[in-house]
Amino acid sequence: MLTNTAIVLGTFVTMELVAWAVHKYVLHGFLWSIHESHHKPHNHVFELNDLSFCFYGVIAALCFIYGSETFDYRFWIGVGISLYGAAYFLVHDLLIHRRVKIFRKASNTYLRALDIAHKVHHKTKGKDGSESFGMLWVHPKFFHIARRKR
Repeated sequence: MLTNTAIVLGTFVTMELVAWAVHKYVLHGFLWSIHESHHKPHNHVFELNDLSFCFYGVIAALCFIYGSETFDYRFWIGVGISLYGAAYFLVHDLLIHRRVKIFRKASNTYLRALDIAHKVHHKTKGKDGSESFGMLWVHPKFFHIARRKR
């Protein structure tokens, strides 16, 4: 059980690194034509960029399929990827972008810093010049800004 928990947590943390790299080098690179929809104002719930997360869903599904017979490490990697996907949906889509209006403005310093970092990322409308590509990790400079804005 301890090993499985370590695999899930390790996968979750690794997903933040993978998501950062894919966001910076793939989505702001050769797949900008898909990700661009996320950087343009719109009044609809879904955007073309949402398709990019099918990639992670397929990987998680394959891990579940091939690891579920014996509940080996592949199954637990699928759990970690899925938990990261759920966290992404809650934090990025619901809390930051408020795709469904269920959260109010955050009063927590970490959540405010996360929101500021994401706004800084979206300040640049093109594929070049953005910063802050992660989802959960926030650069310390955004904590300083969040503390000052209390």
